[in-house]
Amino acid sequence: MMSVRILASTTERILRQLLHDRRTIALMLVVPIVLMSLLFFMYEDQAAVFNRIALIMLGVFPFTIMFLLTSIAVLRERTSGTLERLFTTPMGKLDLLFACGIAFGLAAAVQASVTAALAYLLLDLDTAGSAGWVILIAVTNAVLGVALGLFFSAFARTEFQAVQFMPVVVLPQVLLSGLFVARDQMADWLEAISNVFPMTYAVDALMEVGANAETTATMWRDLGIVVGVVALALVLGAATLRRRTP
Repeated sequence: MMSVRILASTTERILRQLLHDRRTIALMLVVPIVLMSLLFFMYEDQAAVFNRIALIMLGVFPFTIMFLLTSIAVLRERTSGTLERLFTTPMGKLDLLFACGIAFGLAAAVQASVTAALAYLLLDLDTAGSAGWVILIAVTNAVLGVALGLFFSAFARTEFQAVQFMPVVVLPQVLLSGLFVARDQMADWLEAISNVFPMTYAVDALMEVGANAETTATMWRDLGIVVGVVALALVLGAATLRRRTP
């Protein structure tokens, strides 16, 4: 059973670590802003193309960055022996998992808000739906990245190995999400694979917000699927979370 006091203190510790790491802050805030700005200048005369790609990237950035940060952070805690020492205290696996989810989710909310503010206010991103829904979906996608990062970190022994999971876990989801080619224009077997990836439903939910002024049943369905995958990944993460790396 989780303890509110332990959960709060663990969340605070993780947030302090994030705030004191300038490279992490730059990765979360500066890199998405720079990349979004590059997209704007690449498609300066193609507003419709920019709106579609920028909207998708608002979901891709949090997922990718949080997957990388979480997998490395948990691996570092394990290899340094910190995780083993923490588990000698009353803190349990659920306390740690939910603390990571809350801390990185808050960081993702800041990241998504800053990047969305840039896109809407300075780069003229135009969506039929509210920017608030875009940010909510982006944060949900970030928590998905956290959950998958927790799970896959169990299979890495070094930070380099954790980074190697990026092209295996993240890149295929981005490529098949509809960013480059509409999913209904893909080969049937590629579309079937994309149907398994949670990123697909996050992108579909963002596209629903981009095309509709009000929330739709499809958006809620897609968002529900992503939340379900988050819950499943957290359960699997708890099952594979080890105190230290052999």
